[in-house]
Amino acid sequence: MRGARLSAGVAAVALGTLAVLPAPVAQAAPAKGKCQNPLESTGYQKSALPKQLWGQERMNFTEAWELSRGKGVKIAIVDSGVDVNHPQLRGRVAAYDVTGTGLTDCVGHGTHLAGIIGAKDLRGQGVPLVGVAPEAQLISVKAATGGQVGDPGWFPKAIRKATDLGAKVINLSVQSTDYAALRAAVEYAQSRNVLIVAAAGNIREDRSNSQRPAYPASYPGVLAVGALNQDGSLTTFSNRNSTVAVTAPGQQIVSTWPGGAYYVKDGTSQAAPFAAGAAALVRAYHPRWTYQQVKQQIERTADGATTQGTGSGVINIQRAVTTVNVGKQAPVASAPQKVALMRPPKEDRVGKILAFSIAGVTLVAAAGVGVGALVIPAARRRAAR
Repeated sequence: MRGARLSAGVAAVALGTLAVLPAPVAQAAPAKGKCQNPLESTGYQKSALPKQLWGQERMNFTEAWELSRGKGVKIAIVDSGVDVNHPQLRGRVAAYDVTGTGLTDCVGHGTHLAGIIGAKDLRGQGVPLVGVAPEAQLISVKAATGGQVGDPGWFPKAIRKATDLGAKVINLSVQSTDYAALRAAVEYAQSRNVLIVAAAGNIREDRSNSQRPAYPASYPGVLAVGALNQDGSLTTFSNRNSTVAVTAPGQQIVSTWPGGAYYVKDGTSQAAPFAAGAAALVRAYHPRWTYQQVKQQIERTADGATTQGTGSGVINIQRAVTTVNVGKQAPVASAPQKVALMRPPKEDRVGKILAFSIAGVTLVAAAGVGVGALVIPAARRRAAR
């Protein structure tokens, strides 16, 4: 999102470095299950979707389905919640909440990620979208709300809860500076053989946060994911200073949206769930592997790095599932044939900001350019044209 203004009273903090704030300005919490602010868009109906979705075409994960569809692996989405009644997610998601505001996804971010990871295969009914791991068990742990200041302990608490619920892959499409509670929660999960997959983080258009690594992406053992354009290049917003492991599609990604709809978003947030789904396929096919082995397999089978911020290169899901004793990295894969891109509906409201807090800082889920030093849903929304 371009040219967005932060809501009054939070701008100075949101654009600054990590800071411990005094007590935030009191805001009325929404009633449980109710959203304080409307979604940034009502999204699209399935009839508006293009026949091909370039992210799916690039990842080509259906080639691995003869061996693994993720069955038996639990993937947690620690985010803004998930619309569990979406037709492609119904019956697929066990939902939990650590915010005390109910299970409703008031942001849409978590629902979008869930579709990339595990949307039901309804291609036989004319729906082109399908998740990477459609037989994995999805767990949603809501740790973010829109339009209000949140609790700094929500994300760490949610990571621990997801771990205790048996998740073996946790998707964290958030970005932050390093702080003790977050680091400890990641280490707790890893000590129980959980692979943490995290967005590399988004760079603001003014690039004022371009020199800072994002966390949890830069913690040891985390599979950090950068975002690709359709032509295979690294997006300008993908953080090159995080400890990036691999890359995946992160531009114009279509996925599920609250209310049974679909929506298109940009961001390293959207790249991470492709990797989380890939990890589920690998873990299902190699159930005795440690999280470190799964991470190394995904890195070693990637299609080759091209520049800083691309790590080992583009995820190659089929090779990650099938290859044993990987040697040298393969050459960079050729760019896929271009497919039609979607644009947000004209009625989308530009500049909508959803603010909350984690680790004592204001957290801005601006469905656009991420705020570097703050934990945010690391997603972007393109302005209507």
